[in-house]
Amino acid sequence: MSTALAPTAFDWVCQLVRRESAIVLAPGKEYLVEARLLPVARSLGLAGVAELVDRVRARPDPALSRRIVEALTTNETSWFRDGDPFTALTSTVVPALQAARRPGEVLRIWSAACSSGQEAYTVAMLLADTLPGAAGRVKITATDLSREMVARTRAGLFSQLEVNRGLPASMLVRHFSRVGTEWEVAPALRAMVTASELNLAAPLPRLGPFDVVYLRNVLIYFDPATKRDVLQRVRRLMRPDGWLFLGAAETTLGVDDTWERVPCGRGSAYRPTRGA
Repeated sequence: MSTALAPTAFDWVCQLVRRESAIVLAPGKEYLVEARLLPVARSLGLAGVAELVDRVRARPDPALSRRIVEALTTNETSWFRDGDPFTALTSTVVPALQAARRPGEVLRIWSAACSSGQEAYTVAMLLADTLPGAAGRVKITATDLSREMVARTRAGLFSQLEVNRGLPASMLVRHFSRVGTEWEVAPALRAMVTASELNLAAPLPRLGPFDVVYLRNVLIYFDPATKRDVLQRVRRLMRPDGWLFLGAAETTLGVDDTWERVPCGRGSAYRPTRGA
């Protein structure tokens, strides 16, 4: 049996991933499918990805289909990724929210598509260092499509290689402890973060309302209609004076006109338009 991925098998994988996650795998991504699914195939004792696809098509298996979808979701992340959306949180966003709210009001932040948790814990560390009493005043909701990523976020354990990717040494010393060969986030920070599974392309549960949403480097994987739907669903979970951060290559402009782009720190953010 050939281990090469035939066009029909690639199309089947693309349809599965789009149906379950709304992520669009464009033609030319065959190499990505091969690389991501080969470990899944090998773990089942199969010769290659073609045999894996043949098996699932012949004997539908929801659990295996989920493994395939999760393997093809992008979990690229790092601490303080892109910088500006995090420095803007403490320099611009939190002061603006504090000026407009009652003293001590809980600040609710959503890290959507949180991957293994670096984004959520970056926010937690920043606020723990700059906002007095943050442990009792900040609630961070972290969500991801991947069950494995949610479990990793809850555990708060990171390898040496992972902490080397953007985490300042001073913060590592202040907020982590060594556990064997890994680094564990301090209990006070883990208590600020609640992680759960969530598919952004499906109807969303009642969350929030959120003051700040980090929806970064997610929309780029969706078609225009799905982007608009996701933005509309996210807006319904935000406070009217909330702030939305997208990835550097993402925008609401030309997608959903119920947002306005505003300067924020050295970059920009998006806010719901009045009456939207």
